[in-house]
Amino acid sequence: MTPDAGRGRRVTAVLAALVLLTGAALVALTVSRSDEPGRDGPEAGFARDMSAHHAQAVRMSFIVRDRTDDRDVRLLAYDIINTQSAQIGMMTAWLDEWGLPKTDPAGPMRWMSGHGGHGGTGAAAMPGMATREQLADLEKASGRAAEVQYLRLMTAHHRGGVAMAEAVLARTDHDRVRRLARTMVDGQRSEITLMNDMLRRRDAATA
Repeated sequence: MTPDAGRGRRVTAVLAALVLLTGAALVALTVSRSDEPGRDGPEAGFARDMSAHHAQAVRMSFIVRDRTDDRDVRLLAYDIINTQSAQIGMMTAWLDEWGLPKTDPAGPMRWMSGHGGHGGTGAAAMPGMATREQLADLEKASGRAAEVQYLRLMTAHHRGGVAMAEAVLARTDHDRVRRLARTMVDGQRSEITLMNDMLRRRDAATA
């Protein structure tokens, strides 16, 4: 065998190996993409809508932080700001990973069939969301009035968030989505109990 023939066979073997590796990579990529949530699936809908839902909770928490000096209310607000901002980041990263848009052109809550806002076109269609008027009232309040308004609004908001998280648990087998949804259910139920205790300490009706 001549040296040139030997080199030729080695090059051919290397090229064949590269073709096989490329083929295997494409198959693996196809399989992984086939397991990713679809554009209209409950996972994508939950990630989009819960991000918007969380964003309002963060907004309300920033408002009350500047409207009261009460240590317990401010600590709760900080906890909600930090926790829900981190969860928004997580869900946004999922949508990026899945190659899906951050908003649904057809409107929110389509994935949560049976919900009263199904097919709605505004954020108010999401359960527990505060209205513009309620947010304006919160921004005008201060002291105990701001605390009570915030605790009532956030209790209703959390109940809506729990309903959304429970809805996606009933609709998906995606491990990461299920883990986050369970965390939300447990965390927000605990905070609902805490907020009702805080309302009672202020001689205010529970939400």
